[in-house]
Amino acid sequence: MLFSSLVFLYFFLPAVLAGYYLLPPRCRTAFLLLANLVFYGFGEPAFVLLMLLSIAINYAGGLCIGRCRGARARRLALAAPLLLNLLLLGIFKYAGFLADTLRLFPAFSGLPEVSIPLPIGISFYTFQSISYLIDVYREEHPPQRNLLTFGAYISLFPQLIAGPIVRYRDVERDLASPRRESAEKFSCGAELFLIGLSKKVLLANPLGALWERLSAAPDAPTAAAAWVGAAAFSLQLYFDFSGYSDMACGLGQLFGFRFGGNFNYPYTARTVSDFWRRWHMSLTSWFRDYVYIPLGGSRRALPRVLLNIAVVWALTGLWHGASWNFVLWGLYYAVLLILEKLFLGRLLGRLPAAVGHAWTLLAAVTGWMLFAIEDLSRLRAYLAAMFTGWTAATAAEAALVSAYLPLLAAAVFASLPAGKRLFSRLPQRGGRALAAVLSVLALLLCTAALAGDSYNPFLYFRF
Repeated sequence: MLFSSLVFLYFFLPAVLAGYYLLPPRCRTAFLLLANLVFYGFGEPAFVLLMLLSIAINYAGGLCIGRCRGARARRLALAAPLLLNLLLLGIFKYAGFLADTLRLFPAFSGLPEVSIPLPIGISFYTFQSISYLIDVYREEHPPQRNLLTFGAYISLFPQLIAGPIVRYRDVERDLASPRRESAEKFSCGAELFLIGLSKKVLLANPLGALWERLSAAPDAPTAAAAWVGAAAFSLQLYFDFSGYSDMACGLGQLFGFRFGGNFNYPYTARTVSDFWRRWHMSLTSWFRDYVYIPLGGSRRALPRVLLNIAVVWALTGLWHGASWNFVLWGLYYAVLLILEKLFLGRLLGRLPAAVGHAWTLLAAVTGWMLFAIEDLSRLRAYLAAMFTGWTAATAAEAALVSAYLPLLAAAVFASLPAGKRLFSRLPQRGGRALAAVLSVLALLLCTAALAGDSYNPFLYFRF
């Protein structure tokens, strides 16, 4: 079920909110767990069983870790559920990719083709489960002993499908019953949800249409059109994913939860390192805390630090997708971050801010092409068009881009903090009234757009 669908907006969400607030507080967690499973099973009911299995494995694993006292016993208690989580993720997400790769070698050419449907959100809830187990092992919080509460945490529908990845310790108090719902939190949550919905429906979807038309043309685009297409996809991905994150955080507030932000205007960054401190922050911090630092982080000798960066980004690429373009994407960022670690970061710090900003945008927009185009021959052709196709834009390209210029201008403005700063300067009473008017207008516009639109899944659903 999509947040940006009329079924969710006008049937599922009102029904769940009504049931949640009409029930006594002691029953709300159980009701929320039921709503989570209904939401997850709406598209593919069979995967609810996988979700329940994941809940059972990690609930039992957390309790077992909490009960063990010896260091060796605790390590074994952690290793067992960790391996089961990774095994499930590997089977459903990477088995096909592994089989396809092995068939490239003559000795394995007879391997059958493996095609296993990918459960939506499995990468997100698996990483959420792993963080819970490791934090229990590190004694950062005790294991959750209430199965319903733990199940509600793992399957929490606002952020189940595409994040943000929520650490248990960040919502531990919110999971307590009764939750601290309030009219102010509800109002802010509804506002944030509508901001995210507008990003998705009014910006990301039409930007995606422009990208599709420019990238799917039978003839190679000119360099100008290729760069406009790359910029359109970069903006589409930002508004699609940050829109989902805003909706998730807003929905969380409607039910009394506070999730951390996932984006902080990444396209204003002046280095690639800073870009990744601003983009998908919950994933970046997850890899930092559970992979990079345990490998030694920045405390080791420089060669080991560079190796740690390479390992983290190879894994980050694979987390995003089981195909070679994502492996290349991860290694691409590993190289850029290593260069910044060695000398480029210091050099950019001495140059005008505009130079660093231009460098980061160039790196990000180019990198998103590795992310967007899975077919390596198409990827090579598109990158060649971007960097070598310096001929005048065709009349058809010019007409298409001209038609989308207002949208592109609005998207660029919305990706910057200027609008938020302007809104924050309004008087409090006037600002709240304007926010209410804009929220209603946004809902009407999004409803009209969705009424005539086809299926429009979020890009990060495939991860």
